[in-house]
Amino acid sequence: MYNRRNFLRILGFSALSSALSRNIWASENKQARPNILFIMSDDHTSQAISAYGGILADICPTPNIDRIAKEGILFENCFVTNSICTPSRSAIFTGKYSHMNGVYKFTALDQSQPTLPKLMQKAGYYTALVGKYHLHSNPAGLNYWSILPGQGRYHDPEFIEMGDENPSGWVNDGKRTEYKGHSSGVIADKALDFLKNKRPKDKPFMFFCHFKAPHDTWEFARRYRNFLEDVEVPEPPNLFDDYEGRSDALKKQLQYIGSEWGDHTNFEDQTRHLKGKQKKKKQYQLYMKKYLRCVKGVDDNVGRILDYLDKSGLADNTIVIYTGDQGFFLGEHGLYDKRLMYEEALRMPFLVRWPGRIKPLSRSKGMILNVDFAPTILVASGARPHPDMQGHSFVPFLEGEIPSDWRKSMYYRYYYSHFKTEPHLGVRTYKHKLIYFNRIDQWELYDLEKDPIEMNNVYDDPDYNSIVKKLKKELKRLQTGLGDDPKDIGNNPRLGALAPHDE
Repeated sequence: MYNRRNFLRILGFSALSSALSRNIWASENKQARPNILFIMSDDHTSQAISAYGGILADICPTPNIDRIAKEGILFENCFVTNSICTPSRSAIFTGKYSHMNGVYKFTALDQSQPTLPKLMQKAGYYTALVGKYHLHSNPAGLNYWSILPGQGRYHDPEFIEMGDENPSGWVNDGKRTEYKGHSSGVIADKALDFLKNKRPKDKPFMFFCHFKAPHDTWEFARRYRNFLEDVEVPEPPNLFDDYEGRSDALKKQLQYIGSEWGDHTNFEDQTRHLKGKQKKKKQYQLYMKKYLRCVKGVDDNVGRILDYLDKSGLADNTIVIYTGDQGFFLGEHGLYDKRLMYEEALRMPFLVRWPGRIKPLSRSKGMILNVDFAPTILVASGARPHPDMQGHSFVPFLEGEIPSDWRKSMYYRYYYSHFKTEPHLGVRTYKHKLIYFNRIDQWELYDLEKDPIEMNNVYDDPDYNSIVKKLKKELKRLQTGLGDDPKDIGNNPRLGALAPHDE
């Protein structure tokens, strides 16, 4: 039996410790290397997972996803570095921030760079991905894949199967095969088929199971049409936020519930007879019921997968991770979607089950980021993170310890794309958040202890002058240390050998 204290000491924050951990693992841990099941849903936020509590926990419980927390660990402070789908997925695959992996917005990932699938494959794992991919370039480093083109369809979805890709390098150019059913059920079916039939039984696997739901336009499976039918969904306390005292960014953006941008949440046919707050209340109810019906479908299908792991005996040596690709607004500040650095869009759900390693019902307040996922998975599997990765392994957190030199702040940057949401960057500590809307040269500061729902911008409050100076210094330190050029506005993505592609 390995020495736990020594093991945790070695698996520290630095790149050197990550490298050393691989040798310690090999020499002291005689168990077979763990399988990795990485489940990710699109736009599933922690407010809609009952293990995190909140106003939705009682009306829309997620018992299957909660099982991962009950049998493992829940991270309270997991954050995205750029809250938008393709950049976050690229950060997860590369362990690097947007300005380093070349994906700022909705462009293709340059597959010539080191990625988690490639490194896991090199380490002897059988790698596979089923479901939502959204990296636009043909997959690399995967032994098996079956993916939705682009956003994919909710009903009777089309998939591009491995072997049907197009030489152009663009996923969307590949041959498509239609499957009957709702995407969540079809993806779970494909996941179970992989676990039962498609993986070699003599190798550990790294399996990415990515659900499309609950991304807009929230087209739920028909069997959930009566779910929450007679329920009044609780409203967040700042649904009717008037944005007083905040920057102009909130007043300009089109992410508000009732916006006609994309017709996502205006529900005009059902609400044309209403006005003012009553109209927005009804729009909120319609939006939330569609979203939560999609969540219900994801949770039920996660349960099918977990049940099979238990039944087959795979659960004993499989690390199960559940996350979303970023947070999402569920009416907070009157908003939906993500992008903005406010808590609901910044915070990612992250739950891990690892039998025999993680104590059940564990919780961690340690600050982890999506760029940390790849190094952590690599270290947990006994492999070595690539030196180009900017994230760090948080394996010690899984057994209840936070290294003394672990980060106390995180860096965020969003680049202009949709909804007229202003580009911005910022720094978050455990107590405060400073946001700079660089194009309009305006700042916001929030005291997260006194104002957790971020209603009071205290940037101009003299009592916070010293904190502003400290946070600006920290913001600059992080930006410089991570190699982010403030003049780089994300208009020159790095595509590798691929040509620009029209979405």
